[in-house]
Amino acid sequence: MRKAELTMAIVMGIFSLYLMWKSTELEIGWIQGEGPGGGAWPFWLATVMLISCIFIIVNWVRKASPPSRSAEVFMDRGTLIAVGLVAGSLIVTVALFYVIGVYGALPLFMIFYVRFLGRHTWPVTAAMATITPVATFFFFDIALKITLPKGLPIVEETIFYPLYKIFL
Repeated sequence: MRKAELTMAIVMGIFSLYLMWKSTELEIGWIQGEGPGGGAWPFWLATVMLISCIFIIVNWVRKASPPSRSAEVFMDRGTLIAVGLVAGSLIVTVALFYVIGVYGALPLFMIFYVRFLGRHTWPVTAAMATITPVATFFFFDIALKITLPKGLPIVEETIFYPLYKIFL
């Protein structure tokens, strides 16, 4: 566990630096009248990720966290299966973005993740499957003015017409 924590912190830190460098090919600041530049979200997210990696390395050196003191195996068979299920479902979700749109794929992912992997009740699942796409819509389409793939316009676009009328 100890070696895995340090290895992942270093790998993710290097990846963060790469993403920060690559995202500066686009504007990372606020563009007057348009919103954030195309590189803003990836740049600042990678910056936060790099800061987190630095804190993980500092805690590793100080042996301040349980993983930094642990000699246990990093991933057992059950953990590997769980990670594989989540990774596979995320790949399917992203593939569905261009078929049924972000706002169609997110509820399906939330139903699978919350109900079947998380084993939560149907009311909790329904709430998450409803709130997540609406919150995503407000964050990207309204606040950041970034239009996400909507998939089949006849079905999905019409659901958001009332929200567009209120906010745009």
